Amino acid sequence: MVNIKVREGESIEEAIRRFKRECEKNGIMQEIKKREFYKPPSIIKKEKLAEIKRKIRRKMLKESRWYK
Repeated sequence: MVNIKVREGESIEEAIRRFKRECEKNGIMQEIKKREFYKPPSIIKKEKLAEIKRKIRRKMLKESRWYK
């Protein structure tokens, strides 16, 4: 949960900007977008597996470049 206290002499626009920045930093907007639509557990597992494969592939590519 993000708490923002309006400082003395601070305009509302500045406080809103600070609030938005804190939300971005905490990943709240990403979480909202992720939960916007329902995903069945099977799709979530497939996406996680694809991400793991992608990371392994990148790591292998990176290592092979260093040895040449």
